[in-house]
Amino acid sequence: MCGIVGYWGKKNSVPILIKGLRRLEYRGYDSAGIAVLDGNNLNYLKRSGKVKILEDALKGSHIKGKIGIAHTRWATHGIPNDINAHPQMDVTDSIALIHNGIIENHSTLREILIRDGVKFRSETDTEVLVQLISSIYNHNGLSLEEAVRAALQKVVGAYGIVLISKDEPDKLIAARFGSPLVIGIGEGEYFVASDAAPIIEYTRKVMYLDEGEMAIISNGELTIKKIFDNTVVSKKISNVEWSVEQIEKGNFPHYMLKEIHEQERTVIDTMRGRLRVEEGDAFLGGIQDFLPRIESARRYYITACGTSWHAGMIGKYLLEEYAGIPVHVEYASEFRYRESIVGPDTVVIAISQSGETADTLAAIRKARDKGALTMGICNVVGSSISRETDCGVYTHAGPEIGVASTKAFTAQVTVLSMFALMLGRRKQRLSKSQGQEITRSMNKLGGYIKEVLADDEQLKIVARATQHVNNYLYLGRGLNFPVALEGALKLKEISYIHAEGYPAAEMKHGPIALIDEKMPVVFIAPRDKTYKKILANIEQVKSRKGITIVFTDKRSEEIERLSDYLIVLPSTHDHIFPILVSIPLQLLAYHLAVLRGCNIDQPRNLAKSVTVE
Repeated sequence: MCGIVGYWGKKNSVPILIKGLRRLEYRGYDSAGIAVLDGNNLNYLKRSGKVKILEDALKGSHIKGKIGIAHTRWATHGIPNDINAHPQMDVTDSIALIHNGIIENHSTLREILIRDGVKFRSETDTEVLVQLISSIYNHNGLSLEEAVRAALQKVVGAYGIVLISKDEPDKLIAARFGSPLVIGIGEGEYFVASDAAPIIEYTRKVMYLDEGEMAIISNGELTIKKIFDNTVVSKKISNVEWSVEQIEKGNFPHYMLKEIHEQERTVIDTMRGRLRVEEGDAFLGGIQDFLPRIESARRYYITACGTSWHAGMIGKYLLEEYAGIPVHVEYASEFRYRESIVGPDTVVIAISQSGETADTLAAIRKARDKGALTMGICNVVGSSISRETDCGVYTHAGPEIGVASTKAFTAQVTVLSMFALMLGRRKQRLSKSQGQEITRSMNKLGGYIKEVLADDEQLKIVARATQHVNNYLYLGRGLNFPVALEGALKLKEISYIHAEGYPAAEMKHGPIALIDEKMPVVFIAPRDKTYKKILANIEQVKSRKGITIVFTDKRSEEIERLSDYLIVLPSTHDHIFPILVSIPLQLLAYHLAVLRGCNIDQPRNLAKSVTVE
């Protein structure tokens, strides 16, 4: 959950590294640091806080050099301060190392190193690793590459690391086990990063390190080897499809608002070439070769974390209704540790925006080990989940920088809708006319989203009226219960207002005790088969003086009477409404966070890609 960037080349690395850190700050923003080789001199600077603080400090320094590493941190071991910031240095200040992940046996290794006379300066597990490498390097007559390999075979845990040393000043070494690293290949220069964002300004040509691989850059050449047996690996070069413009804010004040507005396009991009409107069907090329096994499976699991888990819940409802398939949805962190009933007759669908979520990766590895067919739904080409699953579907949402996921969520639900539709048609549980009703509604989503985005004045009114409250409730039924969960999560993430989502009927089983004149309650109330029931729930809140905020797709006298605030959306198919209503819920959270003065794109304690447990 940290940002890593490294450079080996002919230019001064410092501006490249700092620009890279700014593009990676969504991955961690507790502290930042840089280390640069200038001939045989290794200079470094670290600061707690945002990258801007480090950048300002560098203006008064003479740090420069053609090989360097930099890091922006999301703290796991040790409080955010200058000492715990990366790079971490060895006792001789000869080796600098940056690290994403967790060294699980750091306490044991620290004790061994202390007995050997090593004096530690930080509380981090990262310093344990660099001191271990240094100890092996200085006492065994090994090269830096050999010392790194030997040290990594002694650690337990997850890591993506990059290091440099003044004793071998032409060399940059990177290694990956559990935390992603990508290598950019330029003209006489190389870039290393935790994702492609810092690289694409300079090159579109990249290689992705796989588990247990090490990259050595020296004398203008890149070599990739296996960590554990030292064999050389031949890897193909991939091309990054997205552009620098896609990771800039443009005219928007925040990435989150930009990404909310991009949904008019990203939902359509996700369907393009896949939705067969007149046939009432969908075609998902990434899973075609595995359809016989998918259709014949006895058990289906969807595993994910956070927002992706909410998308998975909607997918469960759709798969069960369209295709008659019983589906279990589990948090990946639970799935990986319990004895799930998984075997060769099971399909496990993993959902992740980044394709690098640690718990979700561990879940699919467990499923694969048990013989299950694994299917990925993710947003990042070349990510670990896309490479380690048997088959899958990309969401085509484009890079998502805001920590609170928006366009990735609606793209995931769009993919799941097409997947359920395709299986429903193949299993002949949906007729062609039923399929056409769904596909025609999906085909109109871009226009509907444009309408919603064009007028959010009522949402701003709601935000102004409720900006000082401490709690929110979100209630929905059926497909819209997971949407209530997602709406509540967005509010918690960026406004720091405590919010909970419930099935609307469950309000009477406890949460109704919280209702008073200070409690806003969001109702997701489309004109579907649950409409009369949710009207009764609104009445119950209204009679207890709760503040009723109602999202619906059709105005009526009754719903106007019950609503303190009514947001009417375009009328669409019941099963498409969850995608559409998610967008004003995102906007409501955004406007509340702005009014409360919160950091929209970098909410406290959160990072974008959760690559540690």
